[in-house]
This record gives sequence, structure tokens and C-alpha cells, in this order.
Amino acid sequence: MNLHSLINKKIIFRLLGYLLAIEGFFLLLSYFVALFYGESDSTSFLYAFLITSGTGGLTVFFTRKANKEFGKREGYIIVSTVWIVFSLFGSLPFLLSGAIPSFTDAFFETMSGFTTTGASILNNIEDLPHGILFWRSLTQWMGGMGIIVLSLAILPFLGVGGVQLFSAEVPGLTPDKLHPRVKETAQRLWIIYVGFTIIETLLLWAGEMNLFDAVCHAFTTMATGGYSTKQASVAFYTLPYTHYVITIFMFIAGVNFTLSYFALKFDFKKVFRNEEFKVYSTITIVFTAIIALLLINVGGNVEQSFRDAIFQVVSILTTTGYVTADYLLWPPLLMALIFMLMFIGGSSGSTGGGVKVIRVLLVIKNCYFELKRLIHPRAVIPMRLNKKTVPQPLVNNVLAFIVFYLLIFMIGSIIMAGMGLDMESAMGAVAATLGNIGPGLGSVGPVENFANIPGAGKWLLAFLMLLGRLELFTVLIVLSPVFWKK
Repeated sequence: MNLHSLINKKIIFRLLGYLLAIEGFFLLLSYFVALFYGESDSTSFLYAFLITSGTGGLTVFFTRKANKEFGKREGYIIVSTVWIVFSLFGSLPFLLSGAIPSFTDAFFETMSGFTTTGASILNNIEDLPHGILFWRSLTQWMGGMGIIVLSLAILPFLGVGGVQLFSAEVPGLTPDKLHPRVKETAQRLWIIYVGFTIIETLLLWAGEMNLFDAVCHAFTTMATGGYSTKQASVAFYTLPYTHYVITIFMFIAGVNFTLSYFALKFDFKKVFRNEEFKVYSTITIVFTAIIALLLINVGGNVEQSFRDAIFQVVSILTTTGYVTADYLLWPPLLMALIFMLMFIGGSSGSTGGGVKVIRVLLVIKNCYFELKRLIHPRAVIPMRLNKKTVPQPLVNNVLAFIVFYLLIFMIGSIIMAGMGLDMESAMGAVAATLGNIGPGLGSVGPVENFANIPGAGKWLLAFLMLLGRLELFTVLIVLSPVFWKK
């Protein structure tokens, strides 16, 4: 029996309609920004708002009799689809204003925004009007904590299937809840997210940035997105103060937001006893120390070497993708370390992408315990994380994720090389988009962008961004034939 008849299509369209209304609100916000600066892009935002909200409103109207109950299948479909739908409608301001006249490029830039990848095709960022720059940053801020998580926080009727939606969009090993009810968890996550964004805005504004640039950079820092209002990224700003403020907030954004919640309640024991946080901090310290020392050894200024090292380590580890230095000019060993960081990513429950620190930790632990079991085959040796036994199905999930991730990376790299990219650029482009990092290696390195990638390559990389943002399984499940069979 085919499953099409069992899937509640109407509730899927109804929820997508409501979600489009939310996107319409943010387009309207960008319209007012464009209107404030009196620039030509205001009309494009007004049209984009009317088209998006109108489509959402009509969809909700025609599905008003939909059965509100839905299960895991509907949840997977909604979560996988909404990022594509948001990117399609979100590309309208770029197209209508002429900022990005190509549909492929506009979709690529918007998908890169919503998935907080930060890979760009733009070569004229400073020439763009304020409304477009604001919308570009706002797409990352919305996508950072998650479109569905935002919806769960503000739309009360989503409570029925909230668990399915939350689990599908936050598909980490154990999506942490700060409250028994998903709605309250989503609200608390967003309150913390907004709070950190406001604090960073004020700190950046107190330095060399104007208010507009401070807001945009706070949006894309907390989302670990990396879009900047400057073509040179954060390297445009010369004060060490600016670099250190952004470094601190990138590090915070790469921490599990549940731990941030405990830290704000002054429950620091839970933070510092957390094994993932310990490893995340250790990786940051060790890689920073090695890179800084090697930069100093080749004649770099001590303070600037340390600042460039810690900034780039945190930026790549958290998959933010800001740059203050061209790491492709560093010695080959340092480039190798940066490439290694691209595969680690931030903590689970953070806005960072990549494999995630917790998976790397569990794989290392599993290797260690397998050796112990080989030495003591009759002994029962459970693996623990944060003093809790890790069930074998969870270990299997992690190992499967790593295998899928590496397979997709290898296949993607081969396809991109087949499109004419040299192998370094092909691997860099795939690692940067699959890990939601932004800058890669070679021709897509930190001072270059993705403008010269062939059109088919941009569509493939946009798909990899979606795969990476939803941590593979949510999208792969929907694409699998088994999903559509009884």
C-alpha cells in the first residue's frame, strides 16, 4: 500500500502557510529598514512581503479544515521542505531589487543564509543597499536557532506535533529540553538567543562599528553564519577589541544553549562538568596555541598572531566562517589544522554546524572501549558520557552519521572536481557547505567566494548546505524509498 494516502498533506501545507506568514513578517521588517535609509530596495521588499504573506495566507485559508494531528512523517516533510520554501521566497528581495539578478545565485545566497553557511557569490557587498544587507544577515539569524524552533515558540497551535517538529529540526543525539513542554523549551532558547544578540550588538556598537553594522554582525555571529556587511569580512575592522568581542560570542554560540541556560542561572558546575564542553574548550585552546606559536615562529607579531589564531580557530570550529586573516597564506601544517577543524564543528544544541564535538568524542570513546573489550572479551564495559551509560543504538547512530558524512563529502568532492574545480577547491567547497562553514580552500578560500562555481555546482552545494543544517538524517529519511512505503 502506498503511503501517500496516509500522509496528512493538508496539515503540511497549512503549517507551511503559517511559516510563510512568519517569513513575511521579517520581510516587512526589512522593508522598514530599507524605508528608513530611503534606498531603492524598499519597493522590492514590499512586493516580496505581499507575495510571501499572500501565498501563506491563501494556503492557510484553503487548508482551514485540515486535521491538526500529524506524526513523524509529516514532521520530517515539513522540516525538510520549509528550508527550501523559505529560500525560494527569501530570494525575492535579491531578484526584485536586482542585487542578484540570477535566480541560481539568489537561491544559493539565500539558502546559504538560512542554513547559516555563509558561502557567498557577492563581490560588491559594500555597494548593496542597507535593506538587502539587513535581510541577508536576518536570514542567518532566523536560521541559526531554527525556523521550526522559532515557530514553536510563537505559534501555540503547533503544540500538538511540536515534539516531532523539534526532533526533526534539532536532530542531535539528544535534543535537550529546558522544560517538559517543547513550546517552553523553544521560548527559553530564543530568549537566550535574543539576549546574547542584544549584548553583542551593544558591545560592537561601543567599539568601531555603527549601529547598523553592529546589529548585522551580532545576527550573523550568534547564528554562526558569518555574513558580513563588508567584502573583507571582519578583517575590515582594525581594532583588536572588535575581533575579541566577536571571538567571545562565536565561542558562546558554539556551546550547547542548554549549558548557556545553566550558566545564566549561575549553575556553573553543570557547565564545567559537561564532557562535550571540556573537549570543545580543549580543542579551542590546543589548536589556538599550536597555530599562534607557529605564526610567531615565522615572524609574526605576538599579540596579532594570538588574535588571528584564536579568531580563525573559533570561527572555523563553530562554523561561523568570519575571517581576519587569509589562512591559505599560512604554512601548510596550519592549513591542514584548519581543514581538520572544518570537520569537527560546534557543540550539539548550538547554532554551529559540522559533525559536532559530541560525535567526535563518542567515536574516540568507542574506539578506546573496543580496545578494552578486545583485551577483556568477557568483561561488561559500558561506555559513559557525563556519568550516564551510552546505549548501543546511539553509538550505532553516531557511527552511521560519520560514515554518511564522509561518503557524501567524498562523492560531492568528486562531482565538483568533475565540474572543473581543482581537487583542493572541490574538497574545500564541499567541506565548507556540508559543514555550514562558509569559506573553504583554494578558489573558494577566505578571500575568495563561490561566484565562479558552475550553476549546477551551486545547486549541488545548496543541497549540501541543507543536508548539513539538518544533520543529514532528516533529509535522507525523506529521500529514502522506505519512507514512502508502508
